[in-house]
Amino acid sequence: MNLKSNEPFWLLKNGLLASYPSLKSSKECDVLIIGGGITGSLIAHQMIEDGYTTILIDKRELCNGSTSATTSMLQYEIDVPLYELIEKIGKKGAVLSYAACSDAIDTIERLSKLMHSNAGFKRKKSLYFASKKKDVEWLKKEYEARKQNGFDVKWLEAEEIFKKIEFKNTYGGILSRQGASIDAFQFAHELFIHNVKKGLKIFDKTEMVKVEEHKGFNLITVDNGFKIKAKKIIYCIGYESKNLLKENFVNLKSTYAIVSEIEKDKFKNISSTLVWNTDDPYLYMRTTDDGRLLIGGGDEDFYDAEKRDAILHKKEKEILKNLKKIKPDYHFYTDFVWAGTFGETKDGLPYIGEHQKFKNSYFVLGFGGNGITFSVTGMKMASLFMKNKKHPLSRYFKFGR
Repeated sequence: MNLKSNEPFWLLKNGLLASYPSLKSSKECDVLIIGGGITGSLIAHQMIEDGYTTILIDKRELCNGSTSATTSMLQYEIDVPLYELIEKIGKKGAVLSYAACSDAIDTIERLSKLMHSNAGFKRKKSLYFASKKKDVEWLKKEYEARKQNGFDVKWLEAEEIFKKIEFKNTYGGILSRQGASIDAFQFAHELFIHNVKKGLKIFDKTEMVKVEEHKGFNLITVDNGFKIKAKKIIYCIGYESKNLLKENFVNLKSTYAIVSEIEKDKFKNISSTLVWNTDDPYLYMRTTDDGRLLIGGGDEDFYDAEKRDAILHKKEKEILKNLKKIKPDYHFYTDFVWAGTFGETKDGLPYIGEHQKFKNSYFVLGFGGNGITFSVTGMKMASLFMKNKKHPLSRYFKFGR
């Protein structure tokens, strides 16, 4: 599956940060991780930290799937509002899910400091504003739900939003203290490099083609015929899991993003704020560490990469039209346009855990706008799974829920 269009900003900005060999002999390990994106990098870090001999394979160059197309907005807010999630799965699971995403931002900050990262982790506030007057009622309900459950939020009226970031035609919104941004492409590569030094083995351009299940281990055959014997497999294959798992557990969507030319002086007022609105699909934006404005939206059902990419120009115009509503006097100079694939689940939550049809295996599939923070939660969950322990969120993130 082609998960992105040809010109994602992060891939062009960073270039080829590291390269790894393909598998050229058969191997054995405690854990085989399949998928070399941001999720695979996080899970590999945890497995090495826990002392397991670990191998990671990817059929592409590392991070060249959806990780290269991510907008890397780190938010604790899930695509399904907290008050709705409480109605869907109960208060305990909903609040735990939001809190886990909040904790994940802190974890990424700690990892960034540990590695002396150059991936530009930056603490930011998050503004979720009403784009229509009719949205104010339910957005205030969301504000109350977050406030009552201990999240650090403040309600801003339209005048306060204009004063803070000079956006017009808003109707109030929720300002959250907890948020951040990062270059996830570079961060994932840094994690890989950090853990290769500690014993992680990586083989890219190496595709799994067959899995034989045995008592206590699996035998994996890759595309050139070599085999890997692994006690456990952890699948970190994101949206490509649709090719492996036949049930309808996630709807694939295409999202579109554009990045401006460097205009540092123009974006000072939102450089410390992640912004998104109540439109469906919602508009979202952030600044990059080199002084660009990154805007995304225009989500549509994913059919195939050719159809997705054919409407890139149309989606650019649509996104800029929505930007004009809140910044009518600003002219956006486009530098990059791209599309990526993401997944939408029935409750906005990921799928992390065992699947009954895959023995000796776990899945860490972070879907929706919180893919990165869900994957950090997946680190902790996978660590417990390997020790035959349960995580409080296991019942809420499991298959067949």
